[in-house]
Amino acid sequence: MIKVIYGAKGTGKTKMMIDEANATIEKAKGHMIFITDSKRGMYDLEREVRFIDVSEYDIAGEAALCGFIKGVIAGNHDNEYVYIDGVVRIAGKPVGELAAFFYMLDKVANMNGLTITVSVSATKEELPDFVTKYL
Repeated sequence: MIKVIYGAKGTGKTKMMIDEANATIEKAKGHMIFITDSKRGMYDLEREVRFIDVSEYDIAGEAALCGFIKGVIAGNHDNEYVYIDGVVRIAGKPVGELAAFFYMLDKVANMNGLTITVSVSATKEELPDFVTKYL
């Protein structure tokens, strides 16, 4: 399953994701992963949530991000929740050009029984149809 948190820049999407991740710890049976492109929020997450700053791995573009996410998921067989903060920033593309990325996320989530939460910096009106179906 994919969930999307959206809003204009500065509306608190990262805080919402961190709060959701921390609240989910009690019910999670598997690993929880938080992927972002900076260190902000790192100390706000509980230690049970694996924090990954992709800026340390030179992720450049949508294809590299897809491969990175698949690799992280493949590293453990009991992953349950994945949070991806700032997908537009990390992929380096506008949300309207990320159809293949969301298709890949949907496929990976369904194949592995994952709940993937993605934050997108855009208003509801700016979201394409392939994203709005996850609201």
